[in-house]
Amino acid sequence: MPSLLEVRELKTYLTTSQGVVKAVDGISFDVREGETVALVGESGCGKTMSALSIMRLIPRPQASIVGGEIRFQGRDLLKLGEEEMRRIRGAEIAMIFQEPMTSLNPVLSIGRQITETVEAHHPLSKEEARSRALELLQLVGISDPAQRLAEYPHQFSGGMRQRVMIAIALSCRPKLILADEPTTALDVTIQAQLLELMRDLSRRFGVALVIITHNLGVVARYADRVNVMYAGKIIESGTATEIYRAPRHPYTMGLLRSVPRLDQPRKSKLEPIEGQPPDLWNLPAGCSFAPRCRFVVEKCAQEAPPLRQVEDSHHSACWVAETLTQ
Repeated sequence: MPSLLEVRELKTYLTTSQGVVKAVDGISFDVREGETVALVGESGCGKTMSALSIMRLIPRPQASIVGGEIRFQGRDLLKLGEEEMRRIRGAEIAMIFQEPMTSLNPVLSIGRQITETVEAHHPLSKEEARSRALELLQLVGISDPAQRLAEYPHQFSGGMRQRVMIAIALSCRPKLILADEPTTALDVTIQAQLLELMRDLSRRFGVALVIITHNLGVVARYADRVNVMYAGKIIESGTATEIYRAPRHPYTMGLLRSVPRLDQPRKSKLEPIEGQPPDLWNLPAGCSFAPRCRFVVEKCAQEAPPLRQVEDSHHSACWVAETLTQ
């Protein structure tokens, strides 16, 4: 199946008073039609900046895309003009932002925020746009949608605001949705409902999903393929089955060991990853995970390992990947 989205050697740097931060440092991945791909990693590893780079919504002038390609249906998004890119945002690629309370406009009604997106990309009358908004609210499971259209974000709960964000993302039937931590700050029951909703809608409309998360439970249940990020790089990639069955990077192994498991004795202890995340202003010369790694060898401190194949579709950026066992 041909790729819908192809990201190749993408580099997004931030210029700060302390120096240049390589927020996204040469990542490559692809997304096929109708597929769910996860970007996983701890806070500050570059997940959100990767998504914002794809949408070309990075914070300027501090941030700039300094290299790489972002090909969507064969078009390099980095070579498009701002007006062309504006036509793609929302219509062909949509994004669900991390915190709906700050993403939704507090002074516009929910109905206006949905119809605004629809009217920007389709020549609809106000009545047609309103009918589409009603249909979308029903689709994402919001009761009494006619009344809710006239209400404002502060009148909705966190889970309902996130449903509104999903409705806005689906409003123009895009081919790809980028979901940045779509269940942050929600209780586990609402998280499960929203994730099931997103999966069902994705399958119904054939929409590809990129889920950005640090929640490994979400990844195991909903993702087809997984890209694990650390310090701005993808350090392991593969199918969800490959990653969970036999992780081939010490960082991925550490993430999995630090999560409670139902198949372990109740009194078994979690194993945290030792050390601290790297200082992005002063990364080590070799592998950026080496100071925290218990499998480190001499070569790790001298040369950064490339992302290389270890199994069929399984890749790892580790010099000792073939020798690692859980």
